[in-house]
Amino acid sequence: MDGSLEIGRVFGIPVRLHFTFLLVIPLFAWIIGSQIGLTVDLIEGLFGIPIDRTIITQEYIPYILGALVALSLFFCVFVHELAHSLIARAKGIKINSITLIIFGGVASMEETLPDPKVELPMALAGPLTSLGLGILSFILVYVVDAVVISAPVAGVLVYGFGYLALLNVLLFGFNLLPAFPMDGGRVLRAWLAKRMPLHQATRIASDIGRGFAILFGIVGLLSFNFLLIIIAFFIYVGAGQESSMVTTNFLLQDVSVGEIMSTDLRVVEPTMPLHEVIRLMYSTKHLGFPVVDRGELIGIIALADIHRTGEIDREAMQVRDVMSRQPVTTLPPTASVTEALKIMAMQNIGRIPVVEDGQLIGIVTRTDILTVLELKEMN
Repeated sequence: MDGSLEIGRVFGIPVRLHFTFLLVIPLFAWIIGSQIGLTVDLIEGLFGIPIDRTIITQEYIPYILGALVALSLFFCVFVHELAHSLIARAKGIKINSITLIIFGGVASMEETLPDPKVELPMALAGPLTSLGLGILSFILVYVVDAVVISAPVAGVLVYGFGYLALLNVLLFGFNLLPAFPMDGGRVLRAWLAKRMPLHQATRIASDIGRGFAILFGIVGLLSFNFLLIIIAFFIYVGAGQESSMVTTNFLLQDVSVGEIMSTDLRVVEPTMPLHEVIRLMYSTKHLGFPVVDRGELIGIIALADIHRTGEIDREAMQVRDVMSRQPVTTLPPTASVTEALKIMAMQNIGRIPVVEDGQLIGIVTRTDILTVLELKEMN
């Protein structure tokens, strides 16, 4: 994720901090510190334990406690995401990283078609971990009250563990809401996928998730809750993106590059003038061509390459002056279309030459893939 800094590895998984994490800690510290009286009353009422406020209410102590509670909560969020990741890795899914961001944590995993048998325990692992941490904090509240002799110190510890118990239980409940792509939404998707095709289950879960996102957004606007608005935005966007990704991978999972590639190849030589390439693009309606020199693929020239040159300079330039050179990304005809689409997205390219036994035999474009996808969706 852009704007993230790796701070270490846990069980071999890179752990990163997003810059928004550094913004939210002071915000949480201020919110918790400014409401210290209300939250002390709340925790006293929930646990039935009187809290000594001698230390808690002194000068800047409420804001220091707010920062400590916020950091402890994000540690609990990290453990929540780590539980997801360890279950996923045990099921054979590659974990790229865990990133702490403004509204919690994100475990980045290998893009594969979800298996309901894997997704269900993986989705439940996080919320159940949060519930476990909440129960542990709940127990520690009473342990501290019984063991710590100093009432002011006990008051600080009871407040801290009580607050964490409350937050983790709320985190457990919130994550189990069927708001895809949150954990509860993934549980819903796994349940639906046992009864219908995966892409249909994903579409239903995604629609429900976007409905929750709209609700969160409205509540956030009415209550001036900036964090809830951000969560609503990420749920809405995330639900749409994952639904699109799963639908694409599901419909194209059995399609190979060789089945959809264009074999009526137009290739250009490195010495061809650019104005002739532009004329060829007009006549063929193709926006890119493989560059071949004495039978060997040496590059690709696309409209984007030509756009990077000045209009006057083009008259004196040849293909070799602007083409994208070796190493050219190629694929064998047996490669999956989903792999081709992933490479196009990562490298921001619109076409990939297809090579077999060192010979150029075709080319697959983003347009080819989208056309096949559209036809598959109609069936």
